[in-house]
Amino acid sequence: MRKIETQVVIEAAPEQVWAVLTDFARFGEWNPFIREAEGEVRVGARLRLKMFPANGKPMVFKPRVLVAEPGVELRWIGRLFVRGIFDGEHYFRLVEIPGADGPHTRVEHGELFGGLLVRALGKMLDGTNGDFEALNQALRRRVLEPHAAR
Repeated sequence: MRKIETQVVIEAAPEQVWAVLTDFARFGEWNPFIREAEGEVRVGARLRLKMFPANGKPMVFKPRVLVAEPGVELRWIGRLFVRGIFDGEHYFRLVEIPGADGPHTRVEHGELFGGLLVRALGKMLDGTNGDFEALNQALRRRVLEPHAAR
């Protein structure tokens, strides 16, 4: 098992962050890591995500949504071939925190990797933290833009 977790605080309510995070049609406008995304944000739905890691080639994943609780959590799981070979459970948890100027949101963004090939493919995961951080900062900028989807 390997875990990568990052965080960012955004000066906006969780519902505002959720609106941007789940507007898949606009990912290409702001998201440096997941530039293409399609699918429904509902439990059991299959997504199509094209990821562009900074230190690698673009990859298409078709994960299944595990949690889609508006303003709280989005979680999906992707698998390489079959369960137990190389599984990645990706998540965004939105935690409202008080701010002097209104609600803020702590975004806990990470992934749990498991399966037989985690050790063997460990080098491939080395740049993932940086990719997540880049997504976090881009998400923050997008949410705070006056014209961002809300």
